[in-house]
Amino acid sequence: MTDPTPAASVTERLDGLRTSIDDQGRRVFDLVLQAVEAYFDADVPKAEGVVRDDDEIDRIDVEIERACIGALRQRLDGEHEIRTVLTIVKVNNELERIADLAVTVAEAVIAGESTGPATFRVMANSVIGMLRDSIRALADGNVDLARQVLRFDDTVDEFKGQILSDARDGVAEDRVEIGVAFRLLAVTKAVERIADHCTNICEQVIYLQSGKIVRHRPEGWSEPESPA
Repeated sequence: MTDPTPAASVTERLDGLRTSIDDQGRRVFDLVLQAVEAYFDADVPKAEGVVRDDDEIDRIDVEIERACIGALRQRLDGEHEIRTVLTIVKVNNELERIADLAVTVAEAVIAGESTGPATFRVMANSVIGMLRDSIRALADGNVDLARQVLRFDDTVDEFKGQILSDARDGVAEDRVEIGVAFRLLAVTKAVERIADHCTNICEQVIYLQSGKIVRHRPEGWSEPESPA
């Protein structure tokens, strides 16, 4: 059955979806920022707030997904409109996963495990910057900013490697308890995964704006390729 909805309402629906995903991005950014601040300040009440606020992220995640299904039921006029909906579906999922990882960090605070070396602080602040720029690139359709985020992912991986190496050495030299090391590595992994989701968002920004596919290869990030 053909959807009789006029083209104007399609435009309005897509505009509404863009607004919703941009708002969700800012909401998730605030959640991650609160989680990291709680971790470094050992602020249990703030961490508990992060866990509570994740329920709102989940609720809006479902709303956006349902709205995307509604948009796909309409007659979308052109490839860019289709790419827009597909991008929003994928980014919506990435944002929900990022929020879950923020909860992982917050739960570590609640469990009394908020410790970490200076390298971890630098890593966490770098990932917050990546998330901020990813959300901005999505809102502005800024491909250049998206590419900058992709190029920074290797730096985050280097931070993670340094933290892993230091923790391993600390355990071997009896400077760090095994339990402390495992808890630090769990939080480090959560923050590193946030960076991975940021790169996924930026790949979608490039795809949305250009229709080109970004490839990640063993030797690092490469220029996007046209669809086969």
